[in-house]
Amino acid sequence: MPDETQPLEAPQNSVIDQLSESFESFTRNDDWQIKTCKKMIRSSQKLMDQNFRDGTNIVEIVEARSWLIDQVLIRCWQRINWPTPITLIAVGGYGRGELHPYSDIDLLILSDAEADKSLQEAISQFIQFLWDISLEVGHAVRTTQQCIELAQSDITVCTNLIESRVLIGEKQYLDTVLTALYSNQTWPGSTFFDAKLEEQNQRHDKYNDTEYNLEPNVKSSPGALRDIHIIAWITRYYYANHSSDGAQSNLSTFVDDELFTWEELTALEDCRQFLWKVRYGLHMLARRSEDRLLFDHQRNLAEIFGYSDNDNQLAVEQFMRDYYNTVGHISDLNEVLLQHFEERIFNAGLPRKTVALNSRFNVCNHYIEVNSEQLFELQPIAILEIFVILAENRELKGITAPTIRLLRRSLELIDDEFRQDRDNGQMFMRLLAAPYSMVTQLQRMQRYGILGQYIPEYGRIIGQMQHDLFHTYTVDAHTLLLMRYLRQFTNPSHEAQFPLVNRVIKSIEKVELLFLAALFHDIAKGQGGDHSLLGERDALEFCNRIQLPMRDGKLVAWLVRQHLTMSMTAQRKDISDPDEIHKFAELVGDQSHLDHLFLLTVADINATNNELWNDWRASLMRQLYLETRRALRRGLENPTGRQELIAERQASAIVLLNDKVSASQCEDIWRDAGDEYFLRETAQTIAGNTEAIANHGDSQEPLIVITETTNREFDGGTQIFIYTPDQDNLFAASASALDSLNLSIQDARIITSGGNMVLNTYIVLDHEGKSLGHDPEIHRKIKQVLLRDLADSNQFPELVKRHTPRQKRHFNTPTQVLLSNDDVDMQAEESSHNGTQYTSMELITADRPGLLARVGRVFLEHEILLHQAKIATLGERVDDVFFITDLQHQPIIGADRLQHLADAIRSVLDEQNGTASHISPSATAY
Repeated sequence: MPDETQPLEAPQNSVIDQLSESFESFTRNDDWQIKTCKKMIRSSQKLMDQNFRDGTNIVEIVEARSWLIDQVLIRCWQRINWPTPITLIAVGGYGRGELHPYSDIDLLILSDAEADKSLQEAISQFIQFLWDISLEVGHAVRTTQQCIELAQSDITVCTNLIESRVLIGEKQYLDTVLTALYSNQTWPGSTFFDAKLEEQNQRHDKYNDTEYNLEPNVKSSPGALRDIHIIAWITRYYYANHSSDGAQSNLSTFVDDELFTWEELTALEDCRQFLWKVRYGLHMLARRSEDRLLFDHQRNLAEIFGYSDNDNQLAVEQFMRDYYNTVGHISDLNEVLLQHFEERIFNAGLPRKTVALNSRFNVCNHYIEVNSEQLFELQPIAILEIFVILAENRELKGITAPTIRLLRRSLELIDDEFRQDRDNGQMFMRLLAAPYSMVTQLQRMQRYGILGQYIPEYGRIIGQMQHDLFHTYTVDAHTLLLMRYLRQFTNPSHEAQFPLVNRVIKSIEKVELLFLAALFHDIAKGQGGDHSLLGERDALEFCNRIQLPMRDGKLVAWLVRQHLTMSMTAQRKDISDPDEIHKFAELVGDQSHLDHLFLLTVADINATNNELWNDWRASLMRQLYLETRRALRRGLENPTGRQELIAERQASAIVLLNDKVSASQCEDIWRDAGDEYFLRETAQTIAGNTEAIANHGDSQEPLIVITETTNREFDGGTQIFIYTPDQDNLFAASASALDSLNLSIQDARIITSGGNMVLNTYIVLDHEGKSLGHDPEIHRKIKQVLLRDLADSNQFPELVKRHTPRQKRHFNTPTQVLLSNDDVDMQAEESSHNGTQYTSMELITADRPGLLARVGRVFLEHEILLHQAKIATLGERVDDVFFITDLQHQPIIGADRLQHLADAIRSVLDEQNGTASHISPSATAY
């Protein structure tokens, strides 16, 4: 059968030139055996990979891959004795000529009539040979009529045909299909547009509508290659319906047709080439079709692309910043171009309803637009005003595409004079105080380049990420998400989720100051140094620049400086200690500062990591807020005494016991418990534990009480109380037992009474960060395992070796141990009558099973008593705080002893985790 279509002529391409020599040599030998064919393809791919590593233009490499597959398929096709006319067509990405090492090779085999047995056998022979030579092809065999009918009913088939090209065979078969496709009877332009837009919306929803995932998909995530494809599909479909040139017209055609600007087309091509590089590199490294930018590959790609670490950022962080900026730019272009298509083309026949909004803006079909192309040049404040209007008018949907383009061209108007203008500053604050879509408008301002131009400090954090599992979003995405949470706090629909927060935010007089502090809270990340202090400086400079009242500016700057303090206090300090509450109350100073900081902190935690906020962390924040509010109302000059608090809790516990345990029994049980127990536990917990101890009688078996801490508004952990005679390794055995049950300890309160009985309390969560609930079977299992392992705490089973998640394996977190006695001298006078003083030990290390048990063993070996542990898991690492003493309940004194303890912990943990020991002069604070 003669071939109507011959192999396409190779474009000018240096990589194709290199491939041609070996391919022509292979063809001359006519050695189309499976083994030699596979060898030729492998050697060709190796050559392309080397070009990639050498920095050859990615367009040449991708074109070369497509060219190579074209040649192989055509030669394979020519080896078959086809009994009837038939056509081989490339569709999808292959039809675009966009092939990466493991991209799908999608083929359509098109005939004029149903295939008979001989044709079916020939097709099977062709496809089987492709599989034998390791080409992963997807294929469909259809008649022209079947193809037309499918394209009429399935938008995906229609889209594939837009990008189709004949490789070899009868060209008129495809022409017949495309003629029917572009008749505009099946998929009118507006219908096709709506279908593709809905397809994109569903895809974006799958990825939570954000470009800033830790491990984004370079093909399908928002701002990724699919967002470029949809622009090409829609424009080519429209053009093919209105031009004799067909769907294969180059996108530059649409510049002449005023669908694109040259600037937009150039930016789109630059972004596409960047993502092509990333995708090609992923396939090459993974040796399979891998479109997820996994942690496994991010560092390697950064190295291949020539990034290097500097003082402020790792190479991988710089690479990912470029990635996020690229996909952000694509999202921007995608939005404006699709909106322009809708306005100019698909809604061209609809009546244009334009009304004047004010002297500067009109509203057209619910979109705002300028009434003059000279508006921004003559009145630059309108650049900000347009977003204020959108945030103050719920019925407005957005900005028309021509006005968006005009905004972009007006960026140079936002200069130092513009930034210093008081009226512009007031307009920006008006935006922050707007009632509706304030955060959405800030997102628009960022995409159009306006926010980073107006606040250059903010421009530096756009696309900036931290290469860890704790910070889920880039700094800018986290900031805007934080502000969105603050807006949600004001919404009654979120009152059930954030009841206390919802009440507190109603008391804020100028909520725009809270939003401004949120905008600046992380603005100094990546500058080197303490970002809280540097951010305070930047915030104060901005407030002065826009001439904000001094009192308001000081509040904003203070919030930026202290934005981490409340969460650190709740998670790292003993907030059951009235002295700690008094210190924190002195820091905030008044109720207004406390309210603002509380709201900012809760929003910050929620916006940092989807898994960070849980009922237990909420309970800590609630406790700290309410106790501090009580201290402020009492007066800083009149702090709560420890003995007063102890007496109050004991009295409340006796009332709750309601004669179930007599007062004299309580006195006997409590006599040797020590002050720390009553300071750390609530009256409800004290009453429940006391009743259990009384009922336990003289039993020698450890008493284990499991309760859900859900009796208060926010509590959400499971509390495990252990009452047993003290013995070596008790903490290590308990921690190991709980770890074997896949429970994470959030808080450990270790108390040994004067009668040598331990009253240990653990707050645990399940692997999803939730309490265990009131399931008797789960509680029974916990008790069973604890009783088994505590029977002889020195002989508890070996630590459970659970699988370490894939993501965590790619982070090397050397252990840091920071030991501090800073408060000992200052509090020595109080210690004689207020209880034990502790050495605090902060442990930063890689998260892994059995961590607390290993730490407990080191404590035992070094004669250290553990009194309390505050546990925080932050992505791939833990940041735990332990309060410890020596066997005489005194702080651990002596530089040598402190250093020896720190070295021992580092040695045990780094050896177990396979990391190099990390000992630096600053790691241990004395």
